[in-house]
Amino acid sequence: MLISKLTPFIERFEEITRLLGTMEVISDIKRMTELSKEQSALEALVLKAKEYLQTHRSIQENRALFEDKELGDLAKEENKLLEESLQSLESEIKLLLIPKDPNDDKNIYLEIRAGTGGDEAGIFVGDLFKSYCRYADLKGWKVEIISSSENSVGGYKEVIALIRGNGVYSRLKYEGGTHRVQRVPETESQGRIHTSAITVAIMPEVDDVEVNINPNDLKIDVFRSGGHGGQSVNTTDSAVRITHLPTGISVSMQDEKSQHKNKDKALKILKARLYEAELEAKLSENSAARKLQVGSGDRSERIRTYNYPQNRLTDHRIGLTLYSLEEIMLSGNFDQVIDPIVAHYQAEMMKESED
Repeated sequence: MLISKLTPFIERFEEITRLLGTMEVISDIKRMTELSKEQSALEALVLKAKEYLQTHRSIQENRALFEDKELGDLAKEENKLLEESLQSLESEIKLLLIPKDPNDDKNIYLEIRAGTGGDEAGIFVGDLFKSYCRYADLKGWKVEIISSSENSVGGYKEVIALIRGNGVYSRLKYEGGTHRVQRVPETESQGRIHTSAITVAIMPEVDDVEVNINPNDLKIDVFRSGGHGGQSVNTTDSAVRITHLPTGISVSMQDEKSQHKNKDKALKILKARLYEAELEAKLSENSAARKLQVGSGDRSERIRTYNYPQNRLTDHRIGLTLYSLEEIMLSGNFDQVIDPIVAHYQAEMMKESED
């Protein structure tokens, strides 16, 4: 029964409240911070749980009055409203009981790469990146391009950006995978529709504590930055490539003129990639979690198709089809894509928790 599930959360919340008032905790900043965070994470659930328990008690008290000649009818009418409220509270509580993704509040590294389709794939990398930037503006997030490699027709071979803001990972974690585009490229003279593909990776920004790298596991190479010529080309060995020897994961950075800055950026992205690889490995071990993890970030998985001739966007994971592709791309309003995916994920998690 739901009541038995809620009691431990209420008891723990009350225990934390008591502990936060003790001198032992007040004098220990680290302990106090940990408990305050735990209390904050429980607060919404506990408030709903107490409201649920109070509503349940009121229903039981009213039922005891059903046979009363004066109050019976009134108690029955009130119970109808209380039972509706109880059902609504139950739905809200089930959502709150879904285990929170520990990465949801983190900033992310967004990495978009051109795949099959030549120049057209690179152009679409630029188009999708601009749309994500518009979405970030709508959400009040900040976007910083960390590294980019342009192609010869105004697109990108690759772009990596850091997106900072409230709940960035919780919204964009579902974007990881292969994105396919069908349209007549700007470079096509015959008017034929081409199909191209790009890959998107969403990696949570991680702290040094979360990913511990042994310096002996790193191979660091420095080289001269490349470019299109002119003053922007570096004449010193400022570009950096860092390779993590145990995994073979490699990151190159040359956008900064300073070797130190390039090294710092490359190391941060390397840590994010190692963290992502660790998450992927854990999901692979847990088949149930893997099935529920809509945004697994598997870059080989084709998650979405953008069909411009039909103004159609299709998300293949949940069978979502929208005929508002141009509006989504121009406005950056990805909520109409992401909201159904979030709802699907939550519904699957609720089913899993009830089994």
